[in-house]
Amino acid sequence: MKTALITGVSGQDGAYLARLLLSKG
Repeated sequence: MKTALITGVSGQDGAYLARLLLSKG
């Protein structure tokens, strides 16, 4: 699910969401 959301976004937004999700666990 998380991976799908990350790949669904492009550029810096994807990286930001990735860190945000990882931060929340």
